[in-house]
Parts: sequence; C-alpha cells; structure tokens
Amino acid sequence: QVQLVESGGGLVQVGASLRLSCVASGRTFATYAMGWFRQAPGKAREFVATVSRSGYTTSYGRSFQGRFTISRDNAKNTVYLQMTSLKPEDTAVYYCAAGPLIRFSSAEYDYWGQGIQVTVSS
Repeated sequence: QVQLVESGGGLVQVGASLRLSCVASGRTFATYAMGWFRQAPGKAREFVATVSRSGYTTSYGRSFQGRFTISRDNAKNTVYLQMTSLKPEDTAVYYCAAGPLIRFSSAEYDYWGQGIQVTVSS
C-alpha cells in the first residue's frame, strides 16, 4: 500500500511557475513509476507526465512538453512537477499516481493522491 500526498498548488498569475510535490509513504517508492495527471471541471482526467522508477526515463503529454518537467528523488520518496509559463487552461486539480511501469493511461496506475488545486489567473 502506498499513500501519496500532493502539495505546492495554489493561485498564480499567467506566465508564472509552480512546483508541485508528491510525497509517498512506505519504503517501496523506488519500485514504482510515478505519474502526474490533471482534471479540469467538466473534463476527463488528462495525462501530464510520467517518470520511471530510476528517474532516467520521462514522458510528457503533448501539451506539456517543454513547459513542464517531472523528476523524482527516491531518497526523499518524492516526485515533482515543475510547471512554467502557466496558462489559464492549466487550471485543474493535479494528481500524482504510482504504478508498476510508466504509462499514459490513468487506468494503469494503482495508487492516487487526493489531488491539489492549481488555478492560473489572467
């Protein structure tokens, strides 16, 4: 069992940067690939980024390549999502998730955080 807790969300202006963190409980963090997803009101959950267990392999949704960076620190049981050049359409609840392999589908992840709100104001 893995418990995930996100932090770092909030209200920012257009063009700002924000870093989300997700801390995992337990000693098995390094055995999981990690992902970030987001869900805006009235929309389906959307894949943002994923990182392999070692941290060496990353992959991004098309809308986020070049603006967002996913990374992890296995010594701290933490995965990060650095977001830059934020736009109003980035407003959503952001979720971190843990699964056995890097995947783009939310169905492939076993554990989820409670989500954290990011609001980008124009």
